[in-house]
Amino acid sequence: MKRQLVALASLSAAALTLSAPSAFASGEPHWVETGTAYTDTLGGGQGLASRANGSLLYRGLTDIPLDLRLKGWNHVGDPDIARGYVFDAYQGADTGTSKMFAVTTPAGKRYEYVHQLNPGEKVNNSFAAVSPDGQWLVSGEWGDQTRLQVFPAPLLNPSTPPAGGALKEAWQITLDKPVRDIQGCDFVTDTRLVCASNDATGTLFPEIRPLLQVDLPHKLDGQPITGAVKSLFALPQRSICTDGTFESEGVDYDVNSGTLRAEMIPPGACALSTAVYSYRQG
Repeated sequence: MKRQLVALASLSAAALTLSAPSAFASGEPHWVETGTAYTDTLGGGQGLASRANGSLLYRGLTDIPLDLRLKGWNHVGDPDIARGYVFDAYQGADTGTSKMFAVTTPAGKRYEYVHQLNPGEKVNNSFAAVSPDGQWLVSGEWGDQTRLQVFPAPLLNPSTPPAGGALKEAWQITLDKPVRDIQGCDFVTDTRLVCASNDATGTLFPEIRPLLQVDLPHKLDGQPITGAVKSLFALPQRSICTDGTFESEGVDYDVNSGTLRAEMIPPGACALSTAVYSYRQG
């Protein structure tokens, strides 16, 4: 699904910001770029989540615990944090028949919830996004999709096993427009998600690697629902390196500060350092 970045350890250059903030699509909300930070790609280039105290949790290839690697879980996606619980999305081999969500409690105890793939479901587990009420876990697959998957949120939803186990899909969010290569999503409100797409074709939306908005008619309630999709703006693709391709990664909305963050891995030798762009609503 995503580039394997193990070879980055031999690289020496990091990405720098060169140009002005990216243009925004028309319509609301209007997100204003407020800053750029950087994180080590191997340790944080897959995604990020904000804690209640405002600090950030990053995820990268080096964050996968050895015991999970030995079980075949070799990719971690964009995480989320809800009520102090950390939700991680894991996948294994492309030929696998399951995906896994690991949930770490505030006390540091980790539980594993394994989902057996439904017919036609892809093995990819790109991200974990918990609804603001803590009851539902939204995730997504790779490639062209017209849905987001919804599961009961492990531990927080009382219908789930209390100490890990099987996790069945509850229902889906049907999207009114197709999306492609979603790397991460996060809730902004009960009825709005933002999602980072790595689609560089410009065929589904005019913007290249767009930040998408998904509006729901009401908060998630355990029943099928349809989301309205629109592109907000192209995520920044600015670097001193020009040999290779950019890759959008995780996205996070900090409800306490109102800060939206999105990750972009620059091309070539600069891929050692992932850019983290910050936004506030203007």
